[in-house]
Amino acid sequence: MLSGNTGISIQVSLGGYSFKVYGRGEERSSGWLGAERIFTTPEFQVRYDSVEISLLTPKCTLVPANFFTPQTARACLGEVVRLRESDAVEQVPVPSLGAVLVFSNSIDESLSKVIAQTVFTTSGDSARVLPEMYYMLRDLSKCTEYNKIIASYRDGWLHLAIAQGKSLLLSNVYEAVDFTTAEYFIFLAMKKLQLNPELSTISFRTPLSPSEEMSLYRYFKSVEVL
Repeated sequence: MLSGNTGISIQVSLGGYSFKVYGRGEERSSGWLGAERIFTTPEFQVRYDSVEISLLTPKCTLVPANFFTPQTARACLGEVVRLRESDAVEQVPVPSLGAVLVFSNSIDESLSKVIAQTVFTTSGDSARVLPEMYYMLRDLSKCTEYNKIIASYRDGWLHLAIAQGKSLLLSNVYEAVDFTTAEYFIFLAMKKLQLNPELSTISFRTPLSPSEEMSLYRYFKSVEVL
């Protein structure tokens, strides 16, 4: 068992997973791994002080807390995404934005549940699987510049959050068949918000390939991986 301030952040998509481990003065990332490696990943065989599991689900929407009630959660989500009758709908508060993130993890995958039942905290607790957008909104505060741009991309879905100072300007998920299309949506959103990429830093929570990172550097002042 690891001791001290240790943690693991795991991102899950339809096509696999990645993780970041921190503690004991080090931080390392895995890159994307296939689902078949889950039971042989040594980092999953120990316990951590903090465990975060995010699912890159496109089924999410942000609702102002003043207009939200649990009884209307399904209706709110159904207005922006296509829900099946069998889809389970959940919600999680985002106090820093005075909002509630309504979401569904029903995207025909079971990997996130398996990981949640495999990786535990030092106290033996399992982590709740939350949407990737929840952690993106949380991590906006980690961006030190006035223009805050955070994205995640995997398996045909771009997750994008943009803020200026403490004001959230955009929180959305776009269907993007490839990374070039994902870049198109990023630039389109920035154009509508009148933000200049050449003066901005973009931060990605998901791993970037060398070619993807170089492509972003052609347009942005800086590229960071959170």
